[in-house]
Amino acid sequence: QVQLEESGGGWVQPGGSLSLSCRASLPISTSYQVGWYRQAVLGPQRALVASVTDRDGTEYADSAKGRLAISSDNAENTVNLQMNGLTPEDTSVYWCAAQISYSTGIKCYWGQGIQVIVTS
Repeated sequence: QVQLEESGGGWVQPGGSLSLSCRASLPISTSYQVGWYRQAVLGPQRALVASVTDRDGTEYADSAKGRLAISSDNAENTVNLQMNGLTPEDTSVYWCAAQISYSTGIKCYWGQGIQVIVTS
């Protein structure tokens, strides 16, 4: 089974930057989509922040465009989320999620979540 290890969270002042990393426990040789999610403002739902595919296609939430950049490093089995211009509204737990296509079907994996705190 694939395990997702998240790192890079923590505290930063408004306007600052953080970089989140999501490392898979083994190489992925099939098609995939990896995304970063955050806690929704209300309720337990998780909202997509940014995602990247094996073909380097990217998607961003409107609020993330121009501030966040997602990229992948296949050699390191890692996806990075560079977060710039952070505001207190970005404070949340962030989860890495991977959707992987196998010959037997599609499977989805979630990390445990990592805290991002933006405050003075």
